[in-house]
Amino acid sequence: MLTTPASKRQSLAARLAKPGLLVAPGIFDLISARLADRMGFDLLYMTGYGTVASYLGLPDAGLATYTDMLARASAFAQGTSTPIIADGDTGYGGLLNVAHTVRGYEAGGVAGIQLEDQEFPKKCGHTPGRRVIPMEDMVEKIRVASDARSSSDFLIVARTDARTSLGLDEALRRAQAYAQAGADILFVESPESEEELARIASSLDKPVLVNNVEGGRTPVLPKSRLDQMGFKLAIYPATGFLAMGKALEEVYSMLQRDDAPRSLEGKLYDFEAFSKLMGFEQVWEFDKAHARD
Repeated sequence: MLTTPASKRQSLAARLAKPGLLVAPGIFDLISARLADRMGFDLLYMTGYGTVASYLGLPDAGLATYTDMLARASAFAQGTSTPIIADGDTGYGGLLNVAHTVRGYEAGGVAGIQLEDQEFPKKCGHTPGRRVIPMEDMVEKIRVASDARSSSDFLIVARTDARTSLGLDEALRRAQAYAQAGADILFVESPESEEELARIASSLDKPVLVNNVEGGRTPVLPKSRLDQMGFKLAIYPATGFLAMGKALEEVYSMLQRDDAPRSLEGKLYDFEAFSKLMGFEQVWEFDKAHARD
């Protein structure tokens, strides 16, 4: 049974106050969202890369609009019971845009928004060519975001991409400034070693998020090690869509063979179970209740 946005935010806030690492799988469409929602995670993460790819078939390079992303975030929130933190890119413009974005995402039902300090148009954090805005400008964005939300339970994740172009010291300096400006969770993107990860986790006073991208710039460590370091949230934004891409490529290639039915055995989700996952049971019950004799 779906819960209200307020109850989702309150449950996430309560979970953040408890010890232990929160693990959030990346969701990128409503199939991935529904699957993840039923598995007992404390939190889901709406990946910008995966959402833009699945919705528009485009790279995560600032091509999706606020309207695009708000529509997806709202649909994910309405279709799930688990709290969601959604990628809000750079806030889609200046300070007025940031305030509008925060209000829209909060009204859309997600539990929090991620904002980053890249120049517009932004790029995926594990790709080259990223540039960041002055720290003072991002501080103002975080202040505006904090003021714009109607509830303090709506979380603001402040991400800095400064590590790649300006070094780890500058990235940590920015993260600390964003914390003072009102961010609830801090996100230093693309550290490049286990030693850097440990330093990030130990240097910041607010909950710290680690981004685990298979094949990206950051080593993907065991959850127990991340917890030991002191990280509070571990997101896995790419795992789902990379797994989907691999699986689809495999089964689509099987369709080209003469023995496709036999080769597909054991590779597919059960059709009846998938229909139930998508909500057909409610349709069947409705039809029974309103059937004419």
